[in-house]
Amino acid sequence: MQFDPSVVLEALPALLQGARLTVLIAVAGLAGGVLVGLCFGLMRTYGNSLAQKIGFAYVELVRGTPIVVQVMFIYFALPVLLGVRVDAMTAAVASIIVNAGAYIAEIVRGALLSVPRGLREAGLALGMPRWRVLAFVVGPVAIRRMTPALGNQFIVSVKDTSLFIVIGVGELTRQGQEIMASNFRAVEIWSAVAFIYLCLIGTITFALRTMEKRMRIL
Repeated sequence: MQFDPSVVLEALPALLQGARLTVLIAVAGLAGGVLVGLCFGLMRTYGNSLAQKIGFAYVELVRGTPIVVQVMFIYFALPVLLGVRVDAMTAAVASIIVNAGAYIAEIVRGALLSVPRGLREAGLALGMPRWRVLAFVVGPVAIRRMTPALGNQFIVSVKDTSLFIVIGVGELTRQGQEIMASNFRAVEIWSAVAFIYLCLIGTITFALRTMEKRMRIL
């Protein structure tokens, strides 16, 4: 069977619509995931004993279960427990927030712990409040060190959106599956889907490399 470019052109509008939804889920989920990860990362690094235990329990629970199980729990089990309907889009974004948040928390914790202790002590010795030391002394150094790992997590989360096909979210992979089911042109459709994913990931990679060069990360 020969590769037919017209099949790709015909399917392109639907695939791009799915790609747009993929980007929307990833951006919304990662925005929330960064906030959650920052919060739990600070809890695990500078929190009291109870805060550290809560942070540890959250990270281990999320890292110990697949994201497919997490999204299906949010979509199918949570409504039963709470008696509230959760739509597929909300479940997808929430699962990215929960999943990425746990990994980002460890990235934040590792970056903060890698900053030389002397910097923090120097800031405190100058009479700066703890929050200012964290924001203006430790923070900038930690951000530089966590950027490559954060970029990798962003890429993983974008690819994880393909797993939301299990709850019927119309993202890129779902669109490809539906189109292939109607025309049975697997080679053309999945080649196009793979190429779009490569473009999305390539854009993220380029942006991160540019940021790393500007921050002079070696």
